[in-house]
Amino acid sequence: MAAAERVGGLKGRINHSVCRWCYGKISLEDLCVAARDMGIGSIDLLGLDEIPVARKHDLTCAMVSGVPGGITKGLNRRENHEGIVKWFEEAAPKVAALGCVNVICFSGNRAGMSDEEGLGVCAEGLKRLLPVAERHKLVLVMELLNSKVDHHDYMCDHTKWGVDLCKRAGSERFKLLYDIYHMQIMEGDVIRTLKESAGCIAHYHTGGVPGRHEIDESQEIYYPAVMQAVVETGYKGFVAQEFIPKRPDVLASLKQGVKICDV
Repeated sequence: MAAAERVGGLKGRINHSVCRWCYGKISLEDLCVAARDMGIGSIDLLGLDEIPVARKHDLTCAMVSGVPGGITKGLNRRENHEGIVKWFEEAAPKVAALGCVNVICFSGNRAGMSDEEGLGVCAEGLKRLLPVAERHKLVLVMELLNSKVDHHDYMCDHTKWGVDLCKRAGSERFKLLYDIYHMQIMEGDVIRTLKESAGCIAHYHTGGVPGRHEIDESQEIYYPAVMQAVVETGYKGFVAQEFIPKRPDVLASLKQGVKICDV
């Protein structure tokens, strides 16, 4: 909220963030300066070595990156657990010291595994991670991704599966990253679904469908209505722009996205 109040003109009901990877042609320093000017309060998906740059500009990192294995080799394979646990045990105190809370994680690909077995194996992995998260007051956040266009064979590709995993984990230290772009592709019915699943959602990402570009009238999701629904759930976290700008002036596209979501 501080950034919104500093800039003025934003309503302050949405906490705005932006995903670093979408603006790779701009230095992190320059992106942080532009973000502050727009009323953005966070840079998403930074590694531990990058977060101090954001903090220098009075920005947080609302979703910390770095878990080993990435999207395809996640918690649904027991052979991945040791490396993920080791990394998290080392990273958790550093994340907390940097003033961050949410750390992204992934289910991994199915590779022939049933969704039910994947739920069980992911829950086993989380049981090892959650005491660390509790000790450092962090939240592990699994991203919902589409397996139809961008991440073929990814297991956590429907909200219900993610909610079922939240129930098995049984902890406020594990929640979901509801990516509106990905879930529009997989299941649609975004507003009803996010309202029903609000207790399991820790973070949101945006993106235009189709193509994952600007979230304006060129695509099919009406983001003002979606953001209004998010506000109505009582959500107080961040909404991060994660579209890939098509226009030459990428920062103008980012500013437009913030304005569209500022309901």
